Amino acid sequence: MEEQIQKAVACYDAGAAVLHLHVREADGKGSKRLSMFNELIAGVRKAVPDMVIQVGGSISFAPEGDGSAAKWLSDDTRHMLAELTPTPDQVTVTVNTTQMNVTEHAGEDDFRGVSRGFPHLHAPYKEMIVPSNPSWAEEHIRRLSNAGIQSAFQCYNINSFETIERMIRRSVYKGPLVMNWVAISGGMDQANIYNMANFLRAAPDNAVITVESSVLNVLPINMIGMALGLHVRCGIEDVLWKQDRSGKASSVEQIKQLVRIAGEFGRPIATGQQARDILKIGVFYETADETLSKNGFAPNRNGGNQGFLRKVA
Repeated sequence: MEEQIQKAVACYDAGAAVLHLHVREADGKGSKRLSMFNELIAGVRKAVPDMVIQVGGSISFAPEGDGSAAKWLSDDTRHMLAELTPTPDQVTVTVNTTQMNVTEHAGEDDFRGVSRGFPHLHAPYKEMIVPSNPSWAEEHIRRLSNAGIQSAFQCYNINSFETIERMIRRSVYKGPLVMNWVAISGGMDQANIYNMANFLRAAPDNAVITVESSVLNVLPINMIGMALGLHVRCGIEDVLWKQDRSGKASSVEQIKQLVRIAGEFGRPIATGQQARDILKIGVFYETADETLSKNGFAPNRNGGNQGFLRKVA
């Protein structure tokens, strides 16, 4: 646990303002214990209080103490993310069930010498599915909002965004629109400028958008994102290699690389407090109309007024 907290500090010191957080047990395997998440969040909050803590939403918690196994992505165990104490700033929320084949746009060299290259693990990674049916997503958003936790929406393509817009228009979500465009293929968007531009064309003026990809697509997608005024994500969940595959690259090394490139783009790095202001952490709205207005959407249709779905760029 101490090493995980120290890694968060090292990422913050290197320039990262948001920590996308999963938890490991002492043996290095992913934790299924709610208590471990609570412990790590408390430790990171104490060590780097300005850092935005974002918990990855694809978590299933196992009952502690009775030897029961976690039910993989069952609704009850996923909703427990709204019960984390202390509360994180954000929890990622997937929208619309989709395939998540994280092997599809990778090559054999991406998996050589790492766990995803083991035959007994490669096949399950290839077959992964992200379940996010409407009843689950709507209930999850309500629980997170009631707990004061911001929903950080994971958008796999434009239909994810369009569903979020409809949920806003129907008062399911009432808060700042914060999205990750996830370009990892395998059922999600392919990492190219055309898909990114189509997504950005649809997004409202005040949305906060981070671009995300995997393997050797991470750096070029991040560079395009920086050039377009977006926010970026890196780290060992997305890529383990240096760009020429000459060796492994830690999260801290990747952060330092992006900080350097951002400086050359003329994009200064946000402090933790500035990131909180950009993301509007802790802000929620009262009505659908206020949510639409604050995020830059056109208003809902009013009676016989036909209206329009979004503003013209």
